[in-house]
Amino acid sequence: MKFAVKKVNRNIPNEELLADVKNIASTYGLTTMSQDIYVQYGKFHPTTLIRRFGSWFKVLELCDLKPSRSRINIPNEELFANIEHIWLTLGRQPKYSDIQKPLSLFSVGTYEQRFGSWYNALDAFVIYMSEEESVIKPNVRINKDGIKHTTKREPSARLKVQVLMRDGNRCRLCGVECNDGLHNIHFDHIIPWSKGGETTLENLQVLCSDCNLAKGNCK
Repeated sequence: MKFAVKKVNRNIPNEELLADVKNIASTYGLTTMSQDIYVQYGKFHPTTLIRRFGSWFKVLELCDLKPSRSRINIPNEELFANIEHIWLTLGRQPKYSDIQKPLSLFSVGTYEQRFGSWYNALDAFVIYMSEEESVIKPNVRINKDGIKHTTKREPSARLKVQVLMRDGNRCRLCGVECNDGLHNIHFDHIIPWSKGGETTLENLQVLCSDCNLAKGNCK
């Protein structure tokens, strides 16, 4: 057996350390982060950041995250953001068995304690996601052809989940089940963006990659 010393990079820039924390928070919609969660998903060890910045609370402050010593009082918005992340990753409604690491930040027991059951949690999530999202932006966008838009071209994560909840994970044109996550699911503008179509729930549909390609060739 050959033994070797594993070299450790001690000169990691502060910006890179903090960027890793911010990336995890952004990916999972977190408003705060425990050291346990960072151990699970971070590139470095919490002690590396603590030694560099003095404390974990200072790390959270520098990353514009809320301080927290406990995960007991997790905001509903954070629990819903976790479901949103899982739904988009799978391209379908999460099942009871899906709610575990590394896919989920929280256990299914956390949802059961908060909402009474996993299905109650899903019902609450659907109500939360179905709340009308304002699509009118303060700045009207005008493309190179002079067409005005009041929405961004790329749908938000929340809007994508709303489309998936309405259409399921089936293509609206051929009906095939898109069960390969986002790799095989396309969020298509019914009225093309290039022709003034807005990025709204009414103007978006789920298409499989084959139908989306065929639709694109006919434009």
